[in-house]
Amino acid sequence: MDVKKSKATVALMMMFMMLFLVNFPGCFSAASQQPINKKSTHLKPHNGFHSSFLFPVTGNVYPLGYYSISLSIGNPPKVFEFDIDTGSDLTWVQCDAPCTGCTKPIDHLYKPQKHILVSCEHPSCGVVHFPESPHCEKPDDQCDFEIDYVDHGSVLGVVVADVFSLRFMNGSLIHLPLTFGCAYDLKNPGPYDPPAAGVLGLGNGKASILSQLRSFDLTRNVLGHCLSGKGGGFLFLGDDLVPSGMSWMPVSANSKHYLSSPAEVLFDGKPTGIKDLKVVFDSGSSYTYFGFQVYEGVLNLVRESLTEKTLDTVQDKALPICWKGTKPFKSVHDVKNYFSTLTLKFKDTQNIQLELQPEAYLIVTEDGNACFGILNGTEAGLGDLNVIGDISLIGKMVVYDNEKQRIGWISADCNRLPNSLDSNYKEEIQRPYAANFGILEENHPKTQGSSETNVRVRNREL
Repeated sequence: MDVKKSKATVALMMMFMMLFLVNFPGCFSAASQQPINKKSTHLKPHNGFHSSFLFPVTGNVYPLGYYSISLSIGNPPKVFEFDIDTGSDLTWVQCDAPCTGCTKPIDHLYKPQKHILVSCEHPSCGVVHFPESPHCEKPDDQCDFEIDYVDHGSVLGVVVADVFSLRFMNGSLIHLPLTFGCAYDLKNPGPYDPPAAGVLGLGNGKASILSQLRSFDLTRNVLGHCLSGKGGGFLFLGDDLVPSGMSWMPVSANSKHYLSSPAEVLFDGKPTGIKDLKVVFDSGSSYTYFGFQVYEGVLNLVRESLTEKTLDTVQDKALPICWKGTKPFKSVHDVKNYFSTLTLKFKDTQNIQLELQPEAYLIVTEDGNACFGILNGTEAGLGDLNVIGDISLIGKMVVYDNEKQRIGWISADCNRLPNSLDSNYKEEIQRPYAANFGILEENHPKTQGSSETNVRVRNREL
């Protein structure tokens, strides 16, 4: 890490914070810091860190295809739904600038103001474009961004800084200026619209909301999620809810994704000869993806194990590979005894394994069929990269520790929020539209040429 650059960024952010407090003097007032009810228990700060943030999650793998949380932005605050995504850094929301291709009604879009634009020369713009540098024709140009998805969708917009209203687990409320993307041009040729108003980038880069909170010394650079197979769950930022007894393994320090040690595939506890998998943990992907050769190898093993069982292949619009029984299945629990456990055994670790029970790679559709929730990643544009998606993370508390560059998991009851969560968090949240936004990779605005993408970026000035 470039220490000098990091300190300069923090200093500039703190300066912005001071200016913000002048304009909004009540944001950190004693009144706003009071617990939201008298019975609220205050957690002891860790080495100067205030506490952690905890959010209820809505959604499911099937049929909705996403998990999301709600966040409040602006002054006065307005609530938006965000797809939680550990596969990208930049948080963005659909905004009325005006917007092309937005899926939300205009009154549900974020409305940017001129004074909150991040300039092209600002350090925050450099962080968004890292490791490249933003192209600035003039220092005060707006900071543009572009995100391309492997399913050929894309998002274009401008980087802004606005107030997020966040509540610590101990009840204290803060209003904090954070940088994120105002997305004014969306293209997604897939069968679904974007699932929520935006995407909450939880990757390990400095542009993430968590990294920004860490730069203010408000919490540790640790996050976790617990996704329920019944729908919902919870997400936390900070380390107050990290349990003991977790299985930990290092993640690559040289990757923008949560990339594990090379993995070997076991089937029914036995070696398969499939080794050296590059594995990324990505909560922004509903399903798990294996590269073509791995996918074919695993699918053949599954098919061979079913040859003497009373299951027949069937066409289902939900997923490519499906089976039916003598009568429709009601849930995965009805079918899991037909299938064997898949295991990822990670190299260079102390026997760390990720067990994928049948319910971690199967869904049961509305037609009562059992479908294979592992998809062909090469066909999806992932090359030889293998992605562990939500379906394989259900029923586990998964923790991404960016402080120690490691990832861990443990079986957990994700159907209930932790006991320390204040009752005010349990209010019902409106569900966003059903969709699956897919796996993404971040790119940056092109500065040369006359492609359609380049024109779309440069012609939109706020």
